[in-house]
Amino acid sequence: MNHRQGIIATGLLLAIHSSHIYAQATTVNDTLKITLPEAWQKAEAYSRAIAIRKKSTAIAAEEIEDRKKERLPELDVAGSAEKATNIPIYGDGVFTKPTSQHEVIHTLYKVGADMYFNIYNGNKLNLRLQADKVLHQMATIREEETTSEIRYKTAAHYLELQQALIFRDLIKSDIADQEKQLQEIKTFYKNGTVLKSDVLRVELDLSKRQLTLVKIENDILVATQKLNIILGEEDERPVTPAALEMPETGIDYTHCLQEAMAHSYQYHLSENQTALSKINLRQVKANVRPKAGLYGDFYYANPQIFLYPYNPSWYSLGIAGVKVSFPLSSLYHNTHKVSAAKIELDKEEEAHKDTEDQVRQQVKEAFLRYKESLVQIDVAQTNVTRAQANARIIKSAYFHQASLVTDLLDADVQLLETRFELAAARIIAQNKYYLLRHITGTL
Repeated sequence: MNHRQGIIATGLLLAIHSSHIYAQATTVNDTLKITLPEAWQKAEAYSRAIAIRKKSTAIAAEEIEDRKKERLPELDVAGSAEKATNIPIYGDGVFTKPTSQHEVIHTLYKVGADMYFNIYNGNKLNLRLQADKVLHQMATIREEETTSEIRYKTAAHYLELQQALIFRDLIKSDIADQEKQLQEIKTFYKNGTVLKSDVLRVELDLSKRQLTLVKIENDILVATQKLNIILGEEDERPVTPAALEMPETGIDYTHCLQEAMAHSYQYHLSENQTALSKINLRQVKANVRPKAGLYGDFYYANPQIFLYPYNPSWYSLGIAGVKVSFPLSSLYHNTHKVSAAKIELDKEEEAHKDTEDQVRQQVKEAFLRYKESLVQIDVAQTNVTRAQANARIIKSAYFHQASLVTDLLDADVQLLETRFELAAARIIAQNKYYLLRHITGTL
């Protein structure tokens, strides 16, 4: 067996082995037939990243409810039971033996409750509640952003599998055509019309295609595992995606930009961060404001030692009033805190403008790349038509002994490449479309 025949045999064995592995996996597990929207649903339900974001959003919602509860009065109840000793009298000095003992009531009991109701505290509670609501909104945006990221990642794996399956169909069809062509060339060789080298060259080219089929089969297995992992399925479960959709063509840049300004995750996170800085500035300024509240205290106690003469009887006492205070030290302690908060607000406003610029740039680039991919599809379709015509002409010329076998093989390779390029262009266009939607926040 010579070197070329060895290559051919190796290619055939690898192709058979890879096909056997894939067929075996197919028989072990049921094939999952799924559309892209269904894949999104499964990925969202399985994603741990989304589950974490949902919990963060739930925590932020609970913190809002907890902050609202702070509007209610503060209530405390307490009780005590104490034992007291007699009071020693040191008539001859502290370091001498007591000269007498003053009798006291030895057992003391007390149970009571106290209350404080905030009337005004520089509006700090309302400001903290506003900040919590903004934080909840940011948690919601991050949850939506993570969901969009999972959707785009799922779409990318889904399209990768679609491309590999399309490539496999193309290469199998091309191999079948090449095998028929090889039989024709062998017939011509038997008739003495072509040389033995022509047969060997075609066989070598066929083995290369079979090696390409092996690679594509492995690409299918890799893409299937990637998609299964994100869907929460078994690694080896075969997946059959739906037919490739035609890309949407009627997309306007101005509309995309408007959608991004309305839905972009980065833009709205930055917007909410600026809102937090504004609230923080108001909170710092609120430090130089009075505080007022209602308070009350009621208790039962025994013995009565509140007023003289004391007696071992139960008594009750209730006190209520208004408490007002003003933090004088904040007049000079708060100066630099206000300045720092203002600078922080200026920084966030600049950062928000910078984020807006970045979003516009990302939308512009994604839009242009998507339009570029649509042009690429048109060019690829034209190239396929030209390659088909060229292949027919060269094949006819070869079998009429008007061209060389190298011309025939080059024409076949060009036709296969243009078909691959067309399929890849359609996949790329879909990928760019979903990327554009992800950037605009509408995926």
